[in-house]
Amino acid sequence: MYINDSSEDGCQRLALQVLRDPDESRDDVLRKFTSLVSKTLGIPSSFISVMDDDHQYIKVAHNFLVGKTARVDSMCQYVVDGEGAMIVHDTWQDPRFANNPFVVGEPFVRFYAGVPLTNREGMVLGSLCVVDRQSHPFSPDQVNTLKLLAELVMSFLEAWHAVGYTDPVTGLPNRQRLIRDLQSLASSGDNTPRRLVLIDCIDMPRAYELARSLGMAPVEGLLKDVATLLPLRLRPGNDALLYTIATGRFAVLTKQDGRLSAAWVATRLEGISADMGEGLSVDLTTHTGETDFIPSRLSAHEILRRSVSALHEAICRGVPAMSFSLASDERRTEDFTLVNDLASALKHDRELYLVYQPKICLQSGEPLGLEALIRWAHPIRGELAPAEFIPLAEPTTLIEELTVWVVTHAIDRLKRLKHSAIQLPITVNVSVRDFSKKGFADWLEKLMIDARLPTSLLGIECLETERIIESPAAIDGLEMLKLRGFGISLDDFGTGYSNISYLRRMPLDVIKLDRSIINGLSTDTASRIITKSIISMLKELDYMVLAEGVENMETLEALKEFGCDQAQGYFYSHPLREEELDNWLAWKLRNVTCQR
Repeated sequence: MYINDSSEDGCQRLALQVLRDPDESRDDVLRKFTSLVSKTLGIPSSFISVMDDDHQYIKVAHNFLVGKTARVDSMCQYVVDGEGAMIVHDTWQDPRFANNPFVVGEPFVRFYAGVPLTNREGMVLGSLCVVDRQSHPFSPDQVNTLKLLAELVMSFLEAWHAVGYTDPVTGLPNRQRLIRDLQSLASSGDNTPRRLVLIDCIDMPRAYELARSLGMAPVEGLLKDVATLLPLRLRPGNDALLYTIATGRFAVLTKQDGRLSAAWVATRLEGISADMGEGLSVDLTTHTGETDFIPSRLSAHEILRRSVSALHEAICRGVPAMSFSLASDERRTEDFTLVNDLASALKHDRELYLVYQPKICLQSGEPLGLEALIRWAHPIRGELAPAEFIPLAEPTTLIEELTVWVVTHAIDRLKRLKHSAIQLPITVNVSVRDFSKKGFADWLEKLMIDARLPTSLLGIECLETERIIESPAAIDGLEMLKLRGFGISLDDFGTGYSNISYLRRMPLDVIKLDRSIINGLSTDTASRIITKSIISMLKELDYMVLAEGVENMETLEALKEFGCDQAQGYFYSHPLREEELDNWLAWKLRNVTCQR
């Protein structure tokens, strides 16, 4: 019923610890049992006890006030130690108990009858007893009745354990059981170095997608098959126990010096598949995470948290196995805190602000647009660039909230400068997740209409080319934006997934060359040839070409020579806050006008 240890005594110690732990709903039922026992047998007092090497613990009782006692003073020790049912009609006449402190003093036990509480594996977990201050006869029928009531108590305890500590689908011990077992190890003073390995091997979203068509039975079949495969593959032995801790997620509690490590488990499970029934099977992709620990030094919840942390690190990195790392864990904690801080900053519209980097026409030298870039003045960490918080927001709904914030504040600038000489179109960076969402283009168009601004004043910059071309919703989203008059730019062209043939499937106006393409223009012949060829092809495909990261005159002159249309970079201006930008534009546009 409980975690395996190296000996039966170890099992019993852990089992007794679980019974000693408080559980009000369980103990309330047991109290009703003791009341029933007394009424049925006509004996005024009854109790249920459990016992370890040193003490007896009266878990629940009816008309009996003794709680924890020394084992040597306990009458129940003879029952628990294997004598079976024990009836003492008169303790004064029994040399074992004539001088017992509970016979000669409170509660003055004169009569005792006790039977063992034995589980299905034959382990004695405690005793069910009746006692009185008066001596009593106790017939064989009463003994049999007490044994029958003990069987009912044990049946209830096993049912309680099964409901609370067993996964109903796989039949394996569950997460609560793992927590209890870890707590029991700690309470028993266990200092054995141990290891907890978590296993994630089922693509549950895919399994549930199949369940939409086939029902839940195949998914449950899959979980049962995996629960059968794991012990066959891993052969955990007597010093380890397998658990189901979540749907499709398993754990192995073992000794640290055993063979069951995260890496070994991942290797053993590599390339296997599980049966869903109905002639269907699912290939298993295994990720594992582990933490080593000494039970008495860490709480059960912290042990499990560390293992989950290692498992998620393996999943995020796309590797089979990871061990818990305190440094990585601290980084994740910092990231989690930063995400929460970002949510608060968005909610209260504080700390975040926009800077704008001008885009310059290479032929005229005139500013012709702005790129809006978000910044964060964190109250503790100081100024944060987008690369420090955008990747943390992307897997969450915060990325959508960030888009709303950026778009809203960019439009506020456009409204403020309506009919102004320094009014320029603004482009904002938008994730695939945003423009793939149904109704995004309609929402954006309504904002511009409400502001009484033409949609041509707001452009959309996107990257993640691979995700775009693989998503019909993303392509449709771009088409809807283009249809409503928003300009579309593709950022960072020349890195990662840059493929001209795929670009033709996207409704783009501007292609932005990544700074990595143009960095060597002033010094490297090969870079000049490559850049010239790329610009030439893009121009032949009717794209407007913009180079970012321009920092010197040599690069600028080369880009002009190759036919590049626009540029942005520190050669012209670093990103500016609004007041700085207004002053810069007023100066720049005045200079351009004078030059004319």
